[in-house]
Amino acid sequence: MVVGVGVDLVNITRFEEHVMKQPKLLERLFVPAEIDAPLKTIAGRFAAKEALIKALGGSDGVAWQEIEITNNSLGKPEIHTSGKTAATVSAAGISRLHLSISHDAGMAVAMVVAE
Repeated sequence: MVVGVGVDLVNITRFEEHVMKQPKLLERLFVPAEIDAPLKTIAGRFAAKEALIKALGGSDGVAWQEIEITNNSLGKPEIHTSGKTAATVSAAGISRLHLSISHDAGMAVAMVVAE
C-alpha cells in the first residue's frame, strides 16, 4: 500500500552556485560517500532527499545525515535511512522506499514512493 509520494526538481546550475558560495553545505547535507561524485549527481541526491521529506509529509523527525542515496550493483538509485529518520519512516508505516532520479536540460528530478 502506498503511504506517500514525493517529487523534487533541482536546477543544477543554481545548486552548484549555492555549493560554491557555501562549501560546508555539502558536509551538512550529505554523508562523505555521497559527495564523491560530480555535482550534477549530488544535485540529484539532494532532490531525492527532498522527495523523501515530501513523501513523509514534512521534515519532523528527519535528519539530512541520516538519509543516504546509493546505487545498487546494477546502478539503480536506492535510499537508506538510519537513526531517528529510520524510526520516523517506520512509525509512518513505511516498509519500503522506491527511488527514481533523472537529469535533463540542466535539471535533476527525483521521485520517492513510500509503501
